[in-house]
Amino acid sequence: MALPKTEARMSTETPIDRLDGPAALTRMIDIQIASLATLRDVLPALEAAADLVADTLRGTGRLVYAAAGSSGLMALADGSELPGTFGIDPERIVIRMAGEIPTGAYMPGNTEDLTDDAMTLHPGDLLIAISASGSTRWAVDAATRARAAGVPVIGIANNPDTPLLHAADVAICLSTPPEALAGSTRMGAGTAQKAALNMISTLAGVRLGHVHDGDMVNLRADNAKLRGRAARIVADVARVSEAVATQSLNAARYDTKTACLIAAGADPATATALLTHHHGHLRPALAALQDQDPR
Repeated sequence: MALPKTEARMSTETPIDRLDGPAALTRMIDIQIASLATLRDVLPALEAAADLVADTLRGTGRLVYAAAGSSGLMALADGSELPGTFGIDPERIVIRMAGEIPTGAYMPGNTEDLTDDAMTLHPGDLLIAISASGSTRWAVDAATRARAAGVPVIGIANNPDTPLLHAADVAICLSTPPEALAGSTRMGAGTAQKAALNMISTLAGVRLGHVHDGDMVNLRADNAKLRGRAARIVADVARVSEAVATQSLNAARYDTKTACLIAAGADPATATALLTHHHGHLRPALAALQDQDPR
């Protein structure tokens, strides 16, 4: 029986341990690039997934990730960034990783063969299950439970025709090539998974109105670097000085969208009302404010 590509060797290439350093590194980067290129084949599925994420976060549901091993780390990398990048309530992001999220370098492998009996799903939730093989019990069981509970499933795998993809409402098969180190899916497969998750969540952020002219206008500015970024965003959007932008941010309690409207001439109450009316989208709120300007 032929091995799945995530376990297969590169049969026509010199093994990586017989190459010199530059050649070995070139092999690795070539496979990374080839792995990323597979995302072009699944753009419609990525868009459908992004729309599901946006619909979930627009409502009251939670975004639940389920994965094991390196796929779990890719889930953690994506999900844990959403509150800071897009201002998503951390309580609405759940990361269910086999064996729990590691606090050190030890990550046991046997946990991926378990099921997540503690996982609870609620109406309105969305599950994103990730498994390079597409058959990891932890991820497949989570997807099966979600479907039984009426919760939609996005499934991401690197092998076609696998149980996880069959259990998914939106199936995303990243057909990455065999790894430079056979079976080491933390490499090319993991790179493709991370890119897919980042693309899905970023397009969802766009759909939610959290991106304006390429800026993250719903960022959580909770450190000096991000407060500076927020001030630059407000200054650019409202075409004011950074001093005025900072004043507006203070008036808006560092809500960047609200600060953009305050800097453009709105009082805080009007800014809040405009954003509420336009479902958090800054561009139509700014246009409405300009229409109200008696000048």
